[in-house]
Amino acid sequence: MRLGFSLPVFGKAAATPGGIARYARTAEQAGAASLWVGDRLLSPVNPEVAYPGYDTMPEEFWTAQDPFTALAVAAAVTETAILGSSTINATQYQPANFARLLTSIDVASNGRLLPGLGIGWSPDEYAAVGVPMAERGKRLDDLLDLLDTWWTKDTVSHNGIGYTIPETHVHLKPVRKPPVHLAGFGERALRRVAERADGWLPVWTVPETIPADMLTSTLAKIRADAEQAGRDPRTLGVALRVNAAPDTKPELIAESVTKIVATLAPDHTFVDLTYLTSSVEEHIDLTGRLLELTARG
Repeated sequence: MRLGFSLPVFGKAAATPGGIARYARTAEQAGAASLWVGDRLLSPVNPEVAYPGYDTMPEEFWTAQDPFTALAVAAAVTETAILGSSTINATQYQPANFARLLTSIDVASNGRLLPGLGIGWSPDEYAAVGVPMAERGKRLDDLLDLLDTWWTKDTVSHNGIGYTIPETHVHLKPVRKPPVHLAGFGERALRRVAERADGWLPVWTVPETIPADMLTSTLAKIRADAEQAGRDPRTLGVALRVNAAPDTKPELIAESVTKIVATLAPDHTFVDLTYLTSSVEEHIDLTGRLLELTARG
């Protein structure tokens, strides 16, 4: 099993000077196949919509690193690990800047970027960036159009939603076109995965709260819809995030990861350590322990 882990971008560990670089380097040396970021702009004291499963915002999100900076740092200190996001709230960013950021990180990492994108759920965050939340779906479709042009054409022009890019030279290209994965379980989100994405970003929890057959049946539907849309369903990848609850034992995490990987057969799997550690040292120790346990099978 090729297992990855979240970079320490949230919580107390995220405030450690040099912590992301130290963890990324050490985790790759220990055998981590991929390193991942999430995206949280705000942690409102009184959120308009609370974090799913909570009455407010979890304390872990009171401290949050910028995901692009974290990926760039990881790119600089690693050589082989895939660098992914699950997920970046793509429609909260200015599209041209967003395209340039992703391209630059892919070049810096020698083609190791796996951008996992979503549209977020927080009205407070959309208000903070001045983007109408009601437009997020069509803005994501527009952004996907722009990324395709940005990564494949040397001269780019685009009339987007609320912005215009005049004909301009864009000769910085990714090492290889990054495989854009999309998050979501809603009908429209899954249809977008089937019709437009290179892969899907499902989530598994430990202890298990989602039936495994829910993931497998959803993936089967995505691939069937992709085939109906004239795409090769075999080309659709899967990057699975495993969210473990606080104080979950490493043995249970490893057991659950082994089970879901055998069932779903994802291309990439990573454990989100956000709720499990409070320091970079704990992040490193738990990474090593989980790699050891999953290697035993």
